[in-house]
Amino acid sequence: MEVEKGKTAKYLREKREVSQVVKDNLKEFNGIKKAILDALKESDLTIDQLTQKLNMSKPDVVYYLMSLIKYGFVQTGEVDDMDEYFTYKLKK
Repeated sequence: MEVEKGKTAKYLREKREVSQVVKDNLKEFNGIKKAILDALKESDLTIDQLTQKLNMSKPDVVYYLMSLIKYGFVQTGEVDDMDEYFTYKLKK
């Protein structure tokens, strides 16, 4: 008997439908992820600078930024001139 690779995932995709809420949340996350990554392409930024640049609340920026760090898109950089805040930069 030949085993078809990925059969379980294929079977589950056919049987279960992803809810619209999940699709909308993923779309929103990807949009915010793109905005943060684009902002960090220009220069290393602190959380406050990202908040101002993206016009988002600080808790939202922290949440999405920490998610991007967790999954390896972003890393911490240097401490700013006043030794108060870390900068964040794209992971190479």
